[in-house]
Amino acid sequence: MGLAAQVAALSGPLPKIRFTWDAETEILAGRLDGVAGGPGLTGSVELEGKDGSFIVLDVADGVMRGLEIVVWPRVQTAPVVPPDARERGRLLIPTRVSQPGIAAVELDTHLLAERSEDGSTIHVRVGPKRKVTATRLADGLILELDRRGGIAGFWLLGVPRLELPKAS
Repeated sequence: MGLAAQVAALSGPLPKIRFTWDAETEILAGRLDGVAGGPGLTGSVELEGKDGSFIVLDVADGVMRGLEIVVWPRVQTAPVVPPDARERGRLLIPTRVSQPGIAAVELDTHLLAERSEDGSTIHVRVGPKRKVTATRLADGLILELDRRGGIAGFWLLGVPRLELPKAS
């Protein structure tokens, strides 16, 4: 099952994204700065893989404001090249008319993550591989949508290295 989304054109400056790692849990979080909201869902959308991997989208006023990613087992290393995302926009998660009070949504799907050798670029694919269009959501974040408007993946660019705590 996929998550239908919409992209609204971005008229102002491209938002900045700040990536941080939680070294204990190895969760990567990205927070978007300077994203305007509108009417829509406020809460979280969790895309959960069958292997324990997940992506949580932080949504406020119908607009994605951040994400958290955990991919188990370890992320594969591969030569990843982000797409040329000429379009710029905001990711909108509409409220369902039938369930306007829902603040959390969970969807089971297949997640696959690959990272560059240095770990600064991560591609997370949501669901099966398919034809997508790319939209830049922030200076270091690209969204992939399929032909039906379903979220097909994310490109995270400029990700800092994960510094694991030293064993004592």
